[in-house]
Amino acid sequence: MSRLPLSTRPARSLRPCAAVLALGLTAGLLTAAPPVEAGPRTPPKVAVAEGTGGAVSTVDPDATAAGIEMLRRGGNAVDAAVAAAATLGVTEPYSAGIGGGGFLVHYEAATGEVHTLDGRETAPAAMRADTFAPDGQPIPFAEAVTSGLSVGVPGTVATWETALERWGSVSLRRAMTRATVVASRGFVVDETFRSQTESNAARFADFPATAELYLPDGELPRMGSRLRNPDLAATYRAIARDGSDALREGPVAADLLAAVQDPPLAEGSTRVARPGLLTAADLAAYEVVERAPTSVGYRGLEVYGMAPPSSGGTTVGEALNVLEQFDLAGMGTTQALHHYLEASGIAFADRGRYVGDPAAVDVPVGELLSDGFAAERACLIDPGSTLPRPIAPGSPDGVYAGCPSGTAVPEDDHEGLSTTHLTTADRWGNVVSYTLTIEQTGGSGIVVPDRGFLLNNELTDFSFTDTQGGDDPNLPGPGKRPRSSMAPTIVLRDGEPWLALGSPGGATIITTVLQTLVNRVDLDLTLPEAVAAPRASERNGASTQVEPGFATQDLAGLGHSFTTTAEIGAVAAVELRPDGTLQAVAEPVRRGGGSAMVVDPGDG
Repeated sequence: MSRLPLSTRPARSLRPCAAVLALGLTAGLLTAAPPVEAGPRTPPKVAVAEGTGGAVSTVDPDATAAGIEMLRRGGNAVDAAVAAAATLGVTEPYSAGIGGGGFLVHYEAATGEVHTLDGRETAPAAMRADTFAPDGQPIPFAEAVTSGLSVGVPGTVATWETALERWGSVSLRRAMTRATVVASRGFVVDETFRSQTESNAARFADFPATAELYLPDGELPRMGSRLRNPDLAATYRAIARDGSDALREGPVAADLLAAVQDPPLAEGSTRVARPGLLTAADLAAYEVVERAPTSVGYRGLEVYGMAPPSSGGTTVGEALNVLEQFDLAGMGTTQALHHYLEASGIAFADRGRYVGDPAAVDVPVGELLSDGFAAERACLIDPGSTLPRPIAPGSPDGVYAGCPSGTAVPEDDHEGLSTTHLTTADRWGNVVSYTLTIEQTGGSGIVVPDRGFLLNNELTDFSFTDTQGGDDPNLPGPGKRPRSSMAPTIVLRDGEPWLALGSPGGATIITTVLQTLVNRVDLDLTLPEAVAAPRASERNGASTQVEPGFATQDLAGLGHSFTTTAEIGAVAAVELRPDGTLQAVAEPVRRGGGSAMVVDPGDG
């Protein structure tokens, strides 16, 4: 295999202006759902849609509808992505929103180039390597999450603004219009939203603004009721007027800082909510960065992903390079699964050792994605048995021979399983794959009073203490971006976009994207089959997480150990077919099922 070279485009800081593989709102006002004319109609959830004119796939029908509306009115894939993302900030507030960040991958049809935007949150200037372990011992993880200390500088709005200025065709105001209406008039509470609220109820109750919005009258929101968020609608209008500067300076920014620096606990609460380190200078200094995408060749395809500080592109890419050393399609069921799991574990070993913020540490991206390194790592895989866990990291040093071994250091995997993903494509051939997050389900648990949005807890993605025996690339630091597992991906075939996908799920994002690609490419499943198949997530731990239905019996005989979990990931994908039609695919069941739509289903 010959690896496709990384783009030579230098990283640029962009400060926006103001303007299974198959085998295996008054904050918190709740009312009875009003007639349809009281707000945009929420379409039913459909997992697969085929047609022409453009496509959108998300976890939520209101968000998908917002993107489709933008496409129908002449907007492009970037416009649709921002419209859908802004709506997810209303309807999926525990997973994403303007209090968080994310990574966007864009295929530009006019130039044939793939671009990426790094809108990851940044640490305050006052953060140090021992911030989460001030006495040499890490503070309790739950205590770190629900605090101001975990809040990084949000990058989501700056990402929207930058993407629209670079490649969009509408203003930020226009892109946010439908989302603002949904925030004001409300969305219908479903089982997933109620369940997520219930799992967070104890900590939400400790913050008055959060409780008022999501626990009205101290109760869980009722299924079928309409949840309105007029405070967020007002904040969206301020952003539409002032752009990302609304979160850098002025009253919204001031309220954000106050909530971080002195978390607004309810009177009588016994919760320890540590104050955060963010300052006005931190907000003002934030920059979105355009980075060269990661790029690897796989079975004749070009697979583009997100470079560090995301580990998605390097880890998915390395695992694919390892797997290309083998004929998965010619293997039996057990061996195909075995190789997939081993390659994933190997790639995670190297992720933990080498990937961090490239502004702070030297990340050997080119070598991690090189053919030589892949061959050296692939030779470790034994068809007759699994590698002992944890697998030791390799040496991506440009000198590759034999099967060297090293010392393994287990990684502390506490990345949140929340986050959300959306994929859009337009009639001109532009494609967006965008993953955004506030980290844990419910983020820090702190709603900014009178502003209607939750703050992230993204800084808990840093290592609290050195996990790599003296050379951890993901320790906290001033202005540093924590390592992420987000893996928005775009695949080209013969130089044209063929498939775009991504998923939420913390570190399981990487395995979800990898497995879906293997399902589609190596096992020749249809995209809906590849998405629906039972999943396994091997992350170089003591055991592999598997969903019910994933084939484990023969793999256990090879030494694999398994832990069952209810579900892994929630893919949103679009496939662009040779005949010009589009297939949008969302989850049929996971996370309550997703929503896929196309502009014109008549030709599907």
